[in-house]
Amino acid sequence: MSQYKRTRVIPCLLLKNTGLVKTTKFKDPRYLGDPRNVVKIFNDKEADELVLLDITATCEGRGPRFDLIGEIASECFMPLAYGGGISSLDEVKRLIGIGIEKVVLNSAAVANPGLVEATARVIGSQSVVVSMDVKQKLLTRRYEVHTHSGTRGSGLDPVAFARRMEEAGAGEIFLNSIDRDGTMSGYDLDLVRSVVQAVRIPVVACGGAAAVEDLARVIHVGASAASAGSMFVYQGKLKAVLISFPAAPDLNRALAHV
Repeated sequence: MSQYKRTRVIPCLLLKNTGLVKTTKFKDPRYLGDPRNVVKIFNDKEADELVLLDITATCEGRGPRFDLIGEIASECFMPLAYGGGISSLDEVKRLIGIGIEKVVLNSAAVANPGLVEATARVIGSQSVVVSMDVKQKLLTRRYEVHTHSGTRGSGLDPVAFARRMEEAGAGEIFLNSIDRDGTMSGYDLDLVRSVVQAVRIPVVACGGAAAVEDLARVIHVGASAASAGSMFVYQGKLKAVLISFPAAPDLNRALAHV
């Protein structure tokens, strides 16, 4: 089996209202297009799986847009994970019923860790992802988990919180660096390494990728999968919108030289 086939590469799509956007450091969302059309392109490019995150649901105090999510899921020929506005087990069950393979809990996991436990009991740990949006404090350089699309500090240390979520039954950690989001400056490898070494469950790294070499580097420090947004939707210095996905030989070469 090739190294590429063992390495998951996951586009992360951000949903705002009914369209896809891309942010920079969780701010300044730029419209990319219709999510159904973008999913079709990733089908053709044979992406390993997709993560779809509604970035305004929790801040707006609402639940998932089930009709839209169902339409997107019906177009998706690969495993699809969804997060955004999930706050109850009933919502989890409804998402699974419309074709979502994994549910992503973020703000709800901080506010109500019991929901992680209950979700794991009902649908299995393999379908429960806890997403951590992490920002580094300027003065102390300490990392802190944030909620509500990065707008609220929780006071939680990501290493300790990751361990707690593993104990609660999460099957995977989706680790997103707020500081690197959309910057295409490379992953925060120190952050990724610290969380990877703290838990036994897979850690998906997100935030900062610009090239296949970045994907290879984050896999090298222990991430089980590499996720990205800008790298897969922008082309060139002017950031023209063009959906792309790395070819297996290119990623293989990058992995071999890390």
